[in-house]
Amino acid sequence: MTFIPTGKHLIAGDWVEGDGSFRSQPAHGPAYDFTRGTPALVDRACRVAEEAFWTYGYSTREARALFLEAIADEIEARGADITEIGTQETGLPAARLEGERGRTTGQLRLFASHIRDGAYLDRRHDGALPQRTPTRPDIRLIQRPIGPVAVFGASNFPLAFSAAGGDTASALAAGCPVVVKGHPAHPGAGEIVAQAIDAAIKRCGMPAGVFSLVQDGGREVGRAVVEHPLIRAVGFTGSLGGGRALFDLCARRPEPIPFFGELGSVNPMFLLPEAVAARGTAIAQGWASSLTMGAGQFCTNPGIAVVLKDQADGIAEAARAALAEVAPQVMLTDGIARAFRAGRDRIAAGSAVREVLTSMCDQRRATPTLFRVSATDWLGNHALAEEVFGPLGILVEADSPEQMVEVARSLEGQLTATLHHDAGDLDLARRLMPVLERKAGRVLANGYPTGVEVCDAMVHGGPYPASTNFGATSVGTMAIRRFLRPVSYQNLPEALLPEDLR
Repeated sequence: MTFIPTGKHLIAGDWVEGDGSFRSQPAHGPAYDFTRGTPALVDRACRVAEEAFWTYGYSTREARALFLEAIADEIEARGADITEIGTQETGLPAARLEGERGRTTGQLRLFASHIRDGAYLDRRHDGALPQRTPTRPDIRLIQRPIGPVAVFGASNFPLAFSAAGGDTASALAAGCPVVVKGHPAHPGAGEIVAQAIDAAIKRCGMPAGVFSLVQDGGREVGRAVVEHPLIRAVGFTGSLGGGRALFDLCARRPEPIPFFGELGSVNPMFLLPEAVAARGTAIAQGWASSLTMGAGQFCTNPGIAVVLKDQADGIAEAARAALAEVAPQVMLTDGIARAFRAGRDRIAAGSAVREVLTSMCDQRRATPTLFRVSATDWLGNHALAEEVFGPLGILVEADSPEQMVEVARSLEGQLTATLHHDAGDLDLARRLMPVLERKAGRVLANGYPTGVEVCDAMVHGGPYPASTNFGATSVGTMAIRRFLRPVSYQNLPEALLPEDLR
């Protein structure tokens, strides 16, 4: 391996020591020491980010597009090393890391194209009406960057949702410097990607403070970056408990700021009767594949499938058979594996819950679990609707189509909801659709929610607790809106207008 982490933090182009150290806990391969982040390092990173904003926030769209493309180039130049340390730290297979690297560089280039186009600026102009009573002034509007943004790396995506992931890419595209709080599950991957960004900064002549990486230093570091008065927004992907704590910190600040948290989902699937009758086995097999993708550690793994009671046996058996063939998978961290075991045991203890397939979870290696329960019992136990992060599925058996709709109405906010239907199911599908589109940010038909396309039309978010802002997305070009605010300019001469409004 040619890349050996320094264990340092990147602040304004300098690699600096922290206070004390922590040791990485790789799934395999060597462990490395990393210096711990501190509130003092966070303060330094935020101050240089604010200083950089006075240049970067007023840079041209073309300059920022070239910068984003340079970051993508520098990541690709380190591709083999990124894959190697990423697989060691997370236990994810090399093919997954290579695909995720392609997604990461692809979204950087997509945002470059997006800001070149300029439509995101939402430019508006209401010309003056001096003859009207009362007169109307000349008013122009454009979207402007909000200032430095804090980004929290995610445990389950060491590339696409971490140092140079979607939050960072969309913030940089908007014109906002970024301070990343690295995730302890993959500090080496975070460092090498930060090196790529640092190289792009120097290559493009950007202000050094436009990007900083502060490695993990416990809760006090997370708290310090959220509460720093120079941070103007926070992007987070992670657990409901951790995200809600940070969301509350943002709201309690003397000057509250937006917190864009993607907090997870059970991603229910509704298996309608005609579809099940025609292809139930294939649907169940597809569910098993989607449920166990990435050891069930995607925020879009479909943890619940709802089916009519008289069709449940066939789905349960087909899913059980498919899941039984899944080999043990390595989970991302020891802590996630412990949480999976606790969640599995909590579901198993639920009233009237029946175990279809028993799992094994030995330290960081897990096999799938499948349960079934009546919709009546599921509706009576809210805990059964809470996410278990890992390869665990629940088959919910409804007595009637009406109870299927009742299950849909009872759901909390979701990232996704899926309908499996055939032509004969359209009446029931029409009854479900108004409910599901209120509950989820993305509604699918005859597919599986794992795999989030990075494109203009994608929404990766949803009503709480799927995310803390259901008017936003963390994937796709619309994600840039999180880090912009509209500004109107009244009767300003052209010389004082932003360049994009002249």
